[in-house]
Amino acid sequence: MKIAIVTGASSGIGRSAAVRIAERGDGVVLTYNGNADGAHEAVTEIEEGGGSAVALRLDVGRTETFGAFADRLRAEIGDRWQRTTVDHLVHNAGFGGPSLFDETTEELYDRFHDVLLKGPFFLTRTLLPLLADRGAIVHTSSSSATTSRVEAGYAAYATMKGGIIVLTRHLAKELSPRGIRVNAVSPGPTRTRLGGDAFERFPEVIPALVERTALGRLGEPDDIGKVIATLLSDDCAWITGENIEVTGGFDL
Repeated sequence: MKIAIVTGASSGIGRSAAVRIAERGDGVVLTYNGNADGAHEAVTEIEEGGGSAVALRLDVGRTETFGAFADRLRAEIGDRWQRTTVDHLVHNAGFGGPSLFDETTEELYDRFHDVLLKGPFFLTRTLLPLLADRGAIVHTSSSSATTSRVEAGYAAYATMKGGIIVLTRHLAKELSPRGIRVNAVSPGPTRTRLGGDAFERFPEVIPALVERTALGRLGEPDDIGKVIATLLSDDCAWITGENIEVTGGFDL
């Protein structure tokens, strides 16, 4: 059995990815920060489907906690799966929301940086001794970071997500001697809890987004979760260093 870690898996894309990965036979370590109930519900869903999973708390914005998390992880995979390594790592945890450039505070900028870019960078570095050779990493970026789509109000957020795409290519190069593949996915507008459940609070914005989407609907978490699970699998064993847009043809 292979083992996958999925950060930010208590809801949305992360939860879908965890479930889809478990369906392929992996044991899954889900991480959560504030939504413990959602994480444990995801574990229950996986176990009811015949899979194996555990939820561990992790704040990806606090790098000083990563060493202790690695220790908990090592103990958990040893007790539960009799493993000393993991095979897959999905960096999905994050937050978002608009903030115009001249209204973005240094505090908000630092929070975006700590959670969306610095966290994944140093969490991978911390967990690298636990990551098995010929494993795989997937980063969740955003279509806001691609050159074809620029929306006012996302300068700080998209800067960090763009950094993740660059990091993906460089890690793919540096980890290739160990056979570790590194890829990213960039979702478009997707019905998640991002932005404080923005689509639930402001459903009036949905029709305009659907109109801009070639496939004619808003994205759902499972649209992206299935792609993440596939990228980790041997079906994509010859893909590394790529950023794959999963947008349904947004602004096509």
